Amino acid sequence: MAEVLDEGPFFHGTIANLCVDDFLTAGYRSNYRPDVVMNHIYFTAIVDGAGLAAEIAAELAGGDAAPHVYVVEPTETFENDPNVTDKKFPGNPTRSYRSSAPLKIIGEITHWTRLTPEALRLWRERLTALRSDERGDIIN
Repeated sequence: MAEVLDEGPFFHGTIANLCVDDFLTAGYRSNYRPDVVMNHIYFTAIVDGAGLAAEIAAELAGGDAAPHVYVVEPTETFENDPNVTDKKFPGNPTRSYRSSAPLKIIGEITHWTRLTPEALRLWRERLTALRSDERGDIIN
């Protein structure tokens, strides 16, 4: 029997316009490094973390991209996200996970703590620096 890392609920932030019963799958380009195709789909049990990811994705996409936060259900086992777990934060306080298996959309939420214009500006600067650094730290 697989270890249960977290009971959820789980959330995924994106700019994709999806519906209940759709599936999120790996194999798409990273929002942060478009030259990288992701082998995993990432999610969190913290709604504001998913909201942050959705707002950053919308900021990077520009135009009329709208952030969406979906309630998701893993279809198979998942693991702690190595981008943050133990590497940046001891343990997994961000409750961030990844899976190579699809996540099923079971709902959408519209209320999370939104980024201020100043916070968006700081994220834009950080992501610009990451994109310009070929050693940028993305685990695929």
